[in-house]
Amino acid sequence: MTPEQIRHEILRLTREYAQAMHPGFLPADHPARPAHDPSKDGVPYAARVFGPEEVEAAVGSTLDFWLTLGKEGAAMEKGLADFLGVRHVLLVNSGSSANLVAFSALTSHKLPPARRIRPGDEVITCAAGFPTTVAPIIQNGAVPVFIDNDPITGNLDPSQLELAYVPGKTKAVMVAHTLGNPFDLAAVLRFCRRHDLWLVEDNCDALGSTYSMPKALAKELGIEGNSPGIPDDGVHTTRYTGTWGDLSTQSFYPPHHLTMGEGGAVSIVRHPPLKSIVESFRDWGRDCWCASGVDNSCGKRFGWKLGELPEGYDHKYIYGHLGYNVKPLDIQAAIGRVQLGRLPGFIEARKANWQRLRQALEPVADVLRFSLPTHAAGWSPAGFQWDGSGCRTECSWFGFMLFVDESAPFTHTELGRHLDQQKIGNRMLFGGNLVRQPAFVRLRQDRPEAFRVVGDLAGADRLMRQALFVGTFPGLTPAMIDRMADCILKFVADRR
Repeated sequence: MTPEQIRHEILRLTREYAQAMHPGFLPADHPARPAHDPSKDGVPYAARVFGPEEVEAAVGSTLDFWLTLGKEGAAMEKGLADFLGVRHVLLVNSGSSANLVAFSALTSHKLPPARRIRPGDEVITCAAGFPTTVAPIIQNGAVPVFIDNDPITGNLDPSQLELAYVPGKTKAVMVAHTLGNPFDLAAVLRFCRRHDLWLVEDNCDALGSTYSMPKALAKELGIEGNSPGIPDDGVHTTRYTGTWGDLSTQSFYPPHHLTMGEGGAVSIVRHPPLKSIVESFRDWGRDCWCASGVDNSCGKRFGWKLGELPEGYDHKYIYGHLGYNVKPLDIQAAIGRVQLGRLPGFIEARKANWQRLRQALEPVADVLRFSLPTHAAGWSPAGFQWDGSGCRTECSWFGFMLFVDESAPFTHTELGRHLDQQKIGNRMLFGGNLVRQPAFVRLRQDRPEAFRVVGDLAGADRLMRQALFVGTFPGLTPAMIDRMADCILKFVADRR
């Protein structure tokens, strides 16, 4: 057999093996997906969703044995940039690394001095969320300023932005779209434009969510045109989350909207020069922009005079930043490319799963509160009612939040424990109020100036004490969702 024939046979057998071994990871609507067996199967809050195609792509890339980021990575970066409608995407090895690299880029000496984030500068974020949205701020010597969360949306309370702002000190807002629910982008963007601040969108939980605002407002904020593939309704500008700020981040860890196993990405939305800076921080801090295995793309590899190095020092070993090495493997990118093709179906499945759960749980809405999308004023089986802002959101839900009312005869911990006993996956809202976490309590004791808090953070505390979430991921079948709902309904009924 020729090498090509051997490769073909390996990949044929790979597909056959994956079909036999992994049918339970197929999308819920796939005809080969086995039926849910409640006697032995749990209902995870999230999991990998893949088919033989992803396994074949991984094995095919391994056979090529390039390993480090290469042609698959370049194709994945372009594919995701095209989907979102952003200038550039750079892959990294996790969503946490994406946050680290994105924020670090804003500390670069290559930025205008007035906009460069320096040690002691302040960055506004919200208290309840995931720690690695905030950690890069501290790791770079800046000061996170925590504002409160709205318990209904889970997102930051925009009414506190001006309270947090300090002229000459505040340089950026870095905040996540909670559980796939876009934060109030109109309010945040107005604030950032008014004070010339950077906006970093942590989009790790929200790939495929959209935000709409009246066209006149979008034009006022310097944003024109819908994201690719989104029809123009003549009234709104509608874009994906992760395409409104200056930089945005993604995670491709298995629970997220796409998976590469481990993996993430930074999107460069508005300022093209940020690409080379982000790339430098991702790739050891080097000044050279040649891809791995490529030499002299600048045409003057031995012609630079930078720093105090001798003239002609090899540009591949000149470092303009103190950076990292946080690239993923090309094998991961090969998997991600297949996943990217599934993304539209994944998004619709997450929306449908949330709606099915919401409708099934309406009988216990007196003791369990449920999230509303930002700008929604209410929910009914016919859809959402909207506030008078003219803005709308459509959520690619990461999870379904259950907020246990103070009047309920049980706590969110008791509900979570019961679900766990029934093999139904659930999670608290990540770190809850982060300032209550041991790391931040210690930080406040050791360095009280390391972060600042606005107000009493009552909303973040309520989310910490009363909220948990269950799954909406596209591997959930209708039977699995109905089992979740029935379990919650019975738990509430038994305690009334």
